[in-house]
Amino acid sequence: MRILHTMLRVGDLEKSIAFYTEVLGMTLLRRKDYPEGRFTLAFVGYGNEAEHAVLELTHNWDTEHYDLGNGYGHIAIEVLDVYKACEQIRAAGGKITREAGPMKHGQRILAFVEDPDGYKIELLSAQP
Repeated sequence: MRILHTMLRVGDLEKSIAFYTEVLGMTLLRRKDYPEGRFTLAFVGYGNEAEHAVLELTHNWDTEHYDLGNGYGHIAIEVLDVYKACEQIRAAGGKITREAGPMKHGQRILAFVEDPDGYKIELLSAQP
């Protein structure tokens, strides 16, 4: 067994694809419109779906915005250098919501960024 994907509902699919591919460096793996259901699915990730967990971006054509609620936490991405990743994300137009630095009560370096819909993404340094 393995995790296949995590689905996020997004208000502007093009903006979300651009964020995940251009700002976070993922690849658009596949995309399909479902006209009868009035939605589009786009899958993005750092590797192919056969070997890696990916994100499914779901765009319901008649919905421009979603309330995130208080149950969602974040998606975590491991990076080699959190400080450098923040610089690159900022330069690409990404929004840093917690600057790179040590975790409270811990040693690991982390930062948080936010996607166009307000979903939080945690950047974590590789485990020592």
